[in-house]
Order: sequence, then C-alpha cells, then structure tokens
Amino acid sequence: MVADGIEDSIDSIVLCQYTRNVTQEIAQNLPVYPIGVVAQILNLHPETLRVWERYGVVQPQRRSGRRFYSNNDLKRLRFVLKLTKEQLNKSAVSYYIKLYPCWKYDDCPPCMHRCEGDNCGKPCWKEEGVYCISSYSEDRCTNCEFKSR
Repeated sequence: MVADGIEDSIDSIVLCQYTRNVTQEIAQNLPVYPIGVVAQILNLHPETLRVWERYGVVQPQRRSGRRFYSNNDLKRLRFVLKLTKEQLNKSAVSYYIKLYPCWKYDDCPPCMHRCEGDNCGKPCWKEEGVYCISSYSEDRCTNCEFKSR
C-alpha cells in the first residue's frame, strides 16, 4: 500500500520533469522576436539578418510575411556572430555550419557526443562552453535520422 503511494509519487515527479523539459524545449522554438528586435539584441542591421537568411545560416519562421525568430534562432545567430568576429566570411560560415548535423534541428543526433574540454571537438552552437564530438562510425551514420532529413 505504501509502496504504491511512493511509486505514484515517483511517477508524478518524473511526469512533471518530462513535462517541464518538453515545455522548455517548445518555448525555445517559439518564434516570438521580430527582425527589428533581434537586430537590436545582436546590435546588427536588419539587412545583415536578411543576408544571413539568404545564405541559409538561419531560417526564421514567418507570420503574415514577417520574420519571427525563436530563442534557438538567437543562439544560432550569436554563434554566427562569434564566427564572423573570428574573421570567417559568409561563405565560410555557411560551409562551417554544415558540419553541424543539428544546425537546422534543435536536438543533437545520437552520433554526437558532448564534452567540456576545448581540445576535444568543435564548439556547440547551442550551449556556451560545450563542445561536440562527432562519431562518424559507419553503422551509426547509415541509420541516423538526421542524415535522412
């Protein structure tokens, strides 16, 4: 009887944590920032954002023909801004982000691993101070859902 109550409590806690994580992930992807606000946040001209969109760096969602950016879009743009400050041009940035299987998606594929040492992989666009290690083993990549997207 007591064990059932504990199991129910644990199930409730797990469900609450899952719901919170899903809600946070949804919130990260809601397109809420218009282009003017994003330009102000990043201290860029709106035309720069339009150029980056044409190069495929970021794809904001549209409502009534207007661009709206999510929090994850802001993270991508901050990462691109960091790359441009390291003297990469638009073409180089466009090529570099193609090395990230998760760039257009908001979750990492199973063949990517996290590490926190700066010599172990390329910097993660989503989390500051985290690095991505890509494992290109044949059996993982052939069945990877990201490869087929």
